[in-house]
Amino acid sequence: MTLVSVFGCVLPESDPLQRLQLSEDSIFDAEINSENDVAIISVVGGAVEVWDLTTSTKRFTFRHQGDGVNLVEIVRFSPDASVALTADDEAFALWDMQTGEPYGFWRIGENESIRDIAVSNNGKAVLVGRANGQVMYFEPTTNRRLEFIAHQEKINSVDISANGRYAITGSNDYIAYLWDTTTGQIIHVFNHPHRVSKVVLDQQSRYVFTADSQKQATIWDVQSGKKISSLKFIERQVIFTAAHFSDDGEYLITGSPSRKLALWRVSTGEKIKQWQVKARQDSPIRSAVVYGVGFQSQRPVSIASSGYLSKWE
Repeated sequence: MTLVSVFGCVLPESDPLQRLQLSEDSIFDAEINSENDVAIISVVGGAVEVWDLTTSTKRFTFRHQGDGVNLVEIVRFSPDASVALTADDEAFALWDMQTGEPYGFWRIGENESIRDIAVSNNGKAVLVGRANGQVMYFEPTTNRRLEFIAHQEKINSVDISANGRYAITGSNDYIAYLWDTTTGQIIHVFNHPHRVSKVVLDQQSRYVFTADSQKQATIWDVQSGKKISSLKFIERQVIFTAAHFSDDGEYLITGSPSRKLALWRVSTGEKIKQWQVKARQDSPIRSAVVYGVGFQSQRPVSIASSGYLSKWE
């Protein structure tokens, strides 16, 4: 689901420490696994590629739909980067990150298009958020399946814990739920005044980040469900396309449409720094969506729809 915002003025780009052009074409989606220094991108008009960030070299190329047109709109890693996931509107595939070979390909039911998807360590569990408002928890090796039906409208964002035990889901019904994938029991309810557009679970299970389509973006304590902080910004509306907590739990890095990358302090919601990523030179809009964010050697790193990976001070 590509998000693009158009502004009347051209924002100046920031100078990164290092910039690598991963693709000359635009990118549908991207994700960075900071702990294992790898990135995955879905290239418009191309295929899905896995990159080694330590050597800046391409490791694998995946063909989700065979030799047909690339329609993969979502790419993900398991937290341990042992498995990669690719998904279009109707199906998803899991890939072995040691060999580059597929584990399997699964098609969901008709009229249940995939809105967002996440995978746990070793590909043990997959969480699928769908347009019909339901969330499917699925274990590929055991075929165990659980349907979470608490949401009343279409799902916009999902995430799953590293061990597959906990899920966070956000919907157009203005609610994000943290729930147990073993029982389907709701643990915490996070209410918003507008549709929930982004949810992220800290992989050490300390925090949850939930953001709506207007101005409420909040960091919550996983254990208590209490608010830790709200992100402080002056804009009337901010949409988040990516978010990632630092290993030490002190920082949250976020990506947004219109080239924005920001670093926040978890304890206060204070914005520490903001950058503008590079847009495509041949684009008449002169904008870019930040899809992948993370930290490499404790420095922020980002991938934008323009095809550039950037490392920041």
